[in-house]
Amino acid sequence: MADRVPMTTAGESRLREELQKLKSEDRPRVIAAISDAREHGDLKENAEYHAAREQQSFIEGRIQEIEGKLSAAQVIDVTTMDNTGKVIFGTTVHLLNMDSDEQVVYKIVGEDEADIKAGKISISSPIARAWWAKAKAMSWRFVCPRAPWNTKSRKWNTSDQAQVHKKAGLG
Repeated sequence: MADRVPMTTAGESRLREELQKLKSEDRPRVIAAISDAREHGDLKENAEYHAAREQQSFIEGRIQEIEGKLSAAQVIDVTTMDNTGKVIFGTTVHLLNMDSDEQVVYKIVGEDEADIKAGKISISSPIARAWWAKAKAMSWRFVCPRAPWNTKSRKWNTSDQAQVHKKAGLG
C-alpha cells in the first residue's frame, strides 16, 4: 500500500471539485469534439480529431492522477488539532530573517496544496522540514541555495484554528 500523503480539508475539497469538473464538464465536451471531428472524414489528416484525442488523453490522465492522490490522502482537519507548542502540519509560521529584518509568513500544507506566492509551502520542502517541531520564538540557521538564513519564529498558529476561535469569540 502506498504511503499516506497529508492534505488539509481545503486541499481535498479543491481536488474533489477539480475531479468533478473534469468528469462532468471537460470529459463530455472532449468526447463531443472527437465525435464532431470524426464526421469530417479522413482521420489521418484531421487536426481537430488529433487535438481532441490529445485533450482526452490529458483529461483521463489528470482524472487518474487526482483519484490516486485522493485515495492516498490522509486528510487532516487542522481546526481539530491540539496546540502542541511546536511547528506542525497546518501551522502558519511568522518568521523574521534576522540578517535582513524581512518578515515572511508561510503555512505548511500538503504537497499538492503548495503555492509559494500564496504563502503555502509543502510539508516535504526543505524549509518546512527545517522548521518541523521548532518551538515558538526559537532561533535557528537555515541553509538555502542563496545563502544561509538566520531566522526566528516570531509567532505561529494554525490559521484555521485562529479563525474558528475568532468566530467563537475565543481569541
